[in-house]
Amino acid sequence: MGAYGINIVGLSNKEHQFEFEIGDAFFRKYGSDLLSEGTFHADVLLFKHETFLEAEFKIKGIAKLVCDRSLEPFDYPIENVHKVMFKYGDADEEITDEIMIIHRDTATLELGQLMYEFISLAVPLKKLHPKFQDEADDDDSEGKIVYSSGGDPEDGKSNDKDDDDIDPRWNILKNLQ
Repeated sequence: MGAYGINIVGLSNKEHQFEFEIGDAFFRKYGSDLLSEGTFHADVLLFKHETFLEAEFKIKGIAKLVCDRSLEPFDYPIENVHKVMFKYGDADEEITDEIMIIHRDTATLELGQLMYEFISLAVPLKKLHPKFQDEADDDDSEGKIVYSSGGDPEDGKSNDKDDDDIDPRWNILKNLQ
């Protein structure tokens, strides 16, 4: 059993609480592509039932990120809650992000990879140092469509020349239906 595993064979059918400390060694083991440093505390509340297990992950801590703009390191606070249901079946399979099938003979739930994914999903795509946060809030140009000509698309009018001024060679194409 790894440092982030829970032995589920000996657990009774009730609620169980587990705590995990997550540090740099954790990120070296589970992946350092997106996130390689940080300090986190994970509380896992496991509800064992006869035919399935429910787990609630509460993860809180600080990720060490590097600013995309200035390349300065900064601390990014992360706090999230995720629920996962583990159902017994014939083979290990991920049905959805919240439902996983585990083999009925599984003795240990390895939760490290799940916790890594939960932390990684909380990291923003655009990593900006807090000193640039005001600029990021003002940057409303992302996601907007800019029309260079043709007028306002909402009023249906166009700034182009009237159809009468079209090159006569293009009028031939209108008759090709």
